[in-house]
Amino acid sequence: MATHGGSVEKDSRTETKRMETQMTETDSFNTLSDLNPAEEYKMNRKRRGLALIFNHERFYWRLGLNDRSGTNADRYNLEKRLQELNFDVRSYDNAKQTDVLDRIHEAAEEDHSDADCFLLVFLSHGENNYVYTYDGMINIQEITAAFRGDQCQSLIGKPKIFVFQACRGDKHDSPVVPSDAVDHKEVINEVVIDASALNTLPAGADFIMCYSVAEGFYSHRETINGSWYIQDLCELLKKYGDTLEFTELLTLVNRKVAMRSVGMCRDPKAIGKKQVPCFASMLTKKLYFRKK
Repeated sequence: MATHGGSVEKDSRTETKRMETQMTETDSFNTLSDLNPAEEYKMNRKRRGLALIFNHERFYWRLGLNDRSGTNADRYNLEKRLQELNFDVRSYDNAKQTDVLDRIHEAAEEDHSDADCFLLVFLSHGENNYVYTYDGMINIQEITAAFRGDQCQSLIGKPKIFVFQACRGDKHDSPVVPSDAVDHKEVINEVVIDASALNTLPAGADFIMCYSVAEGFYSHRETINGSWYIQDLCELLKKYGDTLEFTELLTLVNRKVAMRSVGMCRDPKAIGKKQVPCFASMLTKKLYFRKK
């Protein structure tokens, strides 16, 4: 009995020591994770960063795709807004698949050490998780993979912004009536906090994926003014681009686009239909495009 009791006592001490070790590790993690919710990405480097725009209006005839009239208005508006935010903008029109991939990998291999962030816009037809080039298709994951932290080290810890104006399906979103309609005034709080350096980060951290429409749905575009999403994104960038936190700005874009509906259209089934954009954020801090 004494021997058995000693064994139980020893096991108890071992379990207590294990629990104390776990508590120490947990306490350490909690201390490290006691983060400032107002912390921002640094935006005081020499350059804002590179912005690539891939604009596709026409396509190789074998793909059977319609021309995207109005997309040049999108490209022009984006160039203007992004230049106002101090981006170094490079635009490519109707580029072939190999050329698009070459430009992407060239950008990923550049030194972004003195840049605040990186941005890429793709204006084209799309379906599922693919977007069209002039003569083929590219998986969106293939576009973003080149800028992961394990591939592009000079962008580690910096925001990487991807904007896709493209259909993600062939369904039209239908209008619904809200249960209550309340007007909201926008409240903007500006807090400047110096960003602190992190020792390690996941390779997929600090991405934000911005889509003109939710998955499975049709993205609307006007033949003269351009797409709903890019029109409203550019308007709100002009108004709030250097003062409003970027995910809050994107939420305003969602709301503004959602208020639109199809008027005249060659497809009578589309009249009255709606659209709502979406974004997926892997950002780890607040993102402001502070004035330089």
